[in-house]
This record gives sequence, C-alpha cells and structure tokens, in this order.
Amino acid sequence: MSAALSEAFLLADPLTLLMAIVLMLLAASVVWWSMAAGTTVAPRASMCLAVANALLAGGLGTDALRGIAPDFVGYWGSDLLAIGAFAALRAGVPAIVGEPLAWRSALAVWLPAVALLALLPYEGDMHWPVRVVHLAMGALVAMSCIDAWRQLRRHVRPALSALLITPLFAVFLLLATRLIESFWQPAQTGDVRQLNEFNVIWLWMTLLISLVLNATMACLIVMRLVLSIHRLTRRDPLTDVYNRRALSEAIATEHAQLQRGRPYALVMIDMDRFKQLNDTLGHAAGDAALCRLIEALKPCVRDVDRLGRLGGEEFCALLPLTDVVGGLLVAERMRANLEESVFVWQGHPWPLTASFGIAEARSDDASADAVLGRADRAMYRAKAQGRNVVQADD
Repeated sequence: MSAALSEAFLLADPLTLLMAIVLMLLAASVVWWSMAAGTTVAPRASMCLAVANALLAGGLGTDALRGIAPDFVGYWGSDLLAIGAFAALRAGVPAIVGEPLAWRSALAVWLPAVALLALLPYEGDMHWPVRVVHLAMGALVAMSCIDAWRQLRRHVRPALSALLITPLFAVFLLLATRLIESFWQPAQTGDVRQLNEFNVIWLWMTLLISLVLNATMACLIVMRLVLSIHRLTRRDPLTDVYNRRALSEAIATEHAQLQRGRPYALVMIDMDRFKQLNDTLGHAAGDAALCRLIEALKPCVRDVDRLGRLGGEEFCALLPLTDVVGGLLVAERMRANLEESVFVWQGHPWPLTASFGIAEARSDDASADAVLGRADRAMYRAKAQGRNVVQADD
C-alpha cells in the first residue's frame, strides 16, 4: 500500500465509515428478508439474520445521532439495538443447520445487559456502558461460534467447520479488542466517531468483517441446501434409511476391505404378511407399518452400521467388523423389538413381525452380491420355517 493510500485509509472520516456500514447492513437485511420470504431453505435463520442486520444498522445509525437525537435514543436505545442484533444472530445460527432457534440463551444475555445499561448513567465516564455493550455482544458471538462449530462438525469435516466459523471468530476478536481498549486506552474508545487511528482501523475492519460474515452465512445456507439434495439422492423418502443405491455402494466399499481382514455381515429383513396388511388396512397403513418397522430396528444398529431399504417391505442392515454370531445377536434383538412393538391403524391393531437372514462375508466371495444372495436365501428359509424367525447362512 502506497504512503498516500495508507494516509487516506487512516484519515477516513469515522462518521462516513459508520454510514457506509449502516447502508451495507440495511442492504444485507433486505436480501435476508427476501430469502426468508421467498425460499423454503432455512427461513427462520434467514429471518434472524435479516433482523440482526437491521438492528445493528439501527444501533449504529442512532449512535451517529448522539448529540442530535434525544439521549434515550442516541445512547441507551443505540446500545439496546446493537446487543439485540447479536442476540438475533446467536438465536439464528443453530437454525442454519436445521436446529431450533436459540432464543433462551440469547435473551439470557440481552435482558440483563439492557437492564444494567438502564442503571448506568450515560454521562461523565462513558466507558462502563461501552464495556457492558461489548462484553454482552462478545458473549453472544462466542456462544454462536461454539454452537456453529458443534453443529457443523456433524455435517462436514473439522477443518471445513473451522474455516466456516472464522468470520464469527473474527467478529468476536473485533469486539474483544474494543473491550480491551476501553481499559487499556480509554481515551480512544469513548466515542467511535472520534477521529483517531484506532477508531478508523476498527471501523474498516467492521465493514470488511460484516461483509464476509453475511457472505459466510449465505454460504452455510447454500451448503445446507446442497447437503439436503445430496441426502435426498441417498435416502428412501418414506423411511429415511439408505436407499438401494446408497446401501449397495456402502456394501461394495465394505467388501473391498474384506481382504484386509475387515469382516462384515449382512442382515436381510422382510416384513411378514405385508401384502395381507395392505389388502386389509390399505396402502397408507402399509407405509405407516414400514416406518414403525424402522423405529423398532434403529435402536439395534450402531453408528457405523448401515440400514437401507432394498424395495417394498425388504430391508438390509450392513454390520461392519461383525461375524455371523454378532449378526445373529443383532437380528434377534431386531426381531424381539419388532414383535413387542405396538401398531394400531385407525383403531385396528396389527401384529408386526419380520423374517431375518444373516450371512457373513467370506474371503472367497467374488463380490458383495454373493454375500447378499446368501443372506437372502437364509431369509427365505426363515419364511419357510413359519416367519418371525432368525436364520443364518449355512
């Protein structure tokens, strides 16, 4: 950066920078409002981000009116809006990945901070209101950071999670520097509109990070859309277990590890008398029965296992690092869970059972289809033995 450009950068009018930030935040708020009204992807998160941008713009705008507008508006009102903006951000971050809004924790910080500011005099030493405001905002952003990290790690790799929360962490650092400066050099931070190097740099950083933060939040929502589409291509729309294609890929991947000493077992599952249920109670009852079947099976599988629907009433569970004995134990738990479950459709009870076939992968199995075929034959032997039976491959 040339000396002339550096000088222009540092001598920029703080009030002009403040108004530029306000205009940017208002524009961002309009965009988020449009997204909340016009899309079905994370509308609650978009609404919170629209409110956050609007409140922060209002807080900074009324801050610029100190000495012009009534003190109630320019001081306490400005701080109330600014903290409210970060409370809305904190509430909306979990909703980006489909979690409930975090209103309770947001209000737990906002309400005490507003009450404390109402007790502090906005005259004489103004540094304590500054400290309360930035401490509250910093706490809200810190909670948002932690929550975003925790939620993102469920969906993406840790390195990408860390990258995506970087703008939030930068906002936290920005607020922390303002708080620290209020103790270290209080003469510089009493009013952000004062022309000094610290204020100018801080406002430029605020403008930049606000832009990046809004862009990152938009990126997170787009990422959620992409993940949702990806999930739809790999999940059965009725039962939300793996579809046939995704399960076949998982089994093929596991079979490729077989020669490295990683055994696996397959459990074939076929609901008993499913056609009779459909003919008696209707297809809607059949769909509900399949969902009830999955509810009974899911507690029996581990995180590393894969449960999928092959078609109709036929399902399969992939059990990595499991031999035929382990597969028998899992299948028996599944059978007992399903038999003990209660299924009632429009006042009509119907007993739900299934037949199970287990096969362990062998080193001489040419492909995963061979294992699947043996599990399928074992399942048909279970059917022939009277149903509601677990049968292992010979």
